[in-house]
Amino acid sequence: MSVSADSGPSAPLRSGPVRVLGIDTSCDDTGVGVVELLPDGRVQLLSNRVWSQTVHARYGGVMPELASREHVERIDEILQDALQEAGLTVTDLDAVAATSGPGLVGALLVGLMYGKGLAQALNVPFHAAHHLEGHIFAAASEAELRAPYLALVVSGGHTHLFDVPRDGEYRLVGATMDDAAGEAFDKIARLAGLGYPGGPAISEAAMRGDPNAVPFKEPLQGQKAFDFSFSGLKTAALLAHRGGARAEDLAASFQRAAVSFLVKTTVRAAQANERRTVVVSGGVAANGALREAFRATGLNVVFPGKGLNTDNGAMIALAGAAAIRAGRPASALNGSATAYAPLANA
Repeated sequence: MSVSADSGPSAPLRSGPVRVLGIDTSCDDTGVGVVELLPDGRVQLLSNRVWSQTVHARYGGVMPELASREHVERIDEILQDALQEAGLTVTDLDAVAATSGPGLVGALLVGLMYGKGLAQALNVPFHAAHHLEGHIFAAASEAELRAPYLALVVSGGHTHLFDVPRDGEYRLVGATMDDAAGEAFDKIARLAGLGYPGGPAISEAAMRGDPNAVPFKEPLQGQKAFDFSFSGLKTAALLAHRGGARAEDLAASFQRAAVSFLVKTTVRAAQANERRTVVVSGGVAANGALREAFRATGLNVVFPGKGLNTDNGAMIALAGAAAIRAGRPASALNGSATAYAPLANA
């Protein structure tokens, strides 16, 4: 089948397993993973390899140009590692998916163009994947995701709450009004001198601190909507730090307040939308206190498997497999990366 400049081959026939390669270079992690879509609709994770860039630690945040360069230098190696882990060669692939947005445009372009070129060279379908949909489908490694359900994507760049009434349909019901939750973790960890990235640093320090030492007030009390805000918690943390609060107490108190806020808001949204299943994904979903609090709600809460919370290629492969299973057409090869790409379509 020939490949035009505008589109790739159609989806492979489902007479046997479909092996999908996923690539994510949306920020500072170079991720490549492979999944296998079986004829009965089940998906098996074959590999997940991630190169986490360390060059940004000295700056306390991601430097976009450095991130792009690191992706260029590492992507070949990570691809080969992912294929080796899966026990495959590149010619065994039946489809390729890559993140097209949202994210850092320069970084996105590395993986997107690499994925397109690979799909064109192999003459297989290419699927441009939405980064947030990838995070949601990361949970498909643990359970078969079938709508309806609620999805909370909570990471360094996103805090979004979606209602998913039907497969492939996303309705935004809540979002952060300022910082993303993970960004707040990073900033407070830096303020307290706990290191970067802030999520693991806060979680570790919190185990040695008093969660009631700093009396944080829960944000947006009394709201009828399902939005999030972390600016007030940041300001309170700054004042507490200036007042001499121990770093461990500050970490424990902030984590308690942030977790309570995220869980209570999500539970209210689940009740309002009559959803019993909630997907919680993104880097902050790896936080042990958050997982424990969600499990205590009585809801059917699904988290991504090990290694799939933060940005990775396997979640993009899972999103690509979902697109193939749903019969979505392959993406055009002339599409570009975009920094801002809303997922909600309803």
